[in-house]
Amino acid sequence: MDRKMANRKLIRLSQLKSKLAAEKLEEIDWVTFGVIVKKVTPQSANNGRTFSIWRLNDLRDLNQCVSLFLFGEVHKEHWKTDQGTV
Repeated sequence: MDRKMANRKLIRLSQLKSKLAAEKLEEIDWVTFGVIVKKVTPQSANNGRTFSIWRLNDLRDLNQCVSLFLFGEVHKEHWKTDQGTV
């Protein structure tokens, strides 16, 4: 993990909103971790393609969740991932 995190900044998921407002994250090599706390049943978009929505949390502040939308190959590969997975 130390090798993977070398020269990267850890941003907690619960801090992501404030960090996006305060810093230019596109200029920083950063990572975050989250737990799937809720999964919405896969849905169809207007174009007919199926997608998934996951609610992610870092378990530090349960009121601060991030919604992650999975489309295309990412949806096909990961839509069966279990709730509770990191």
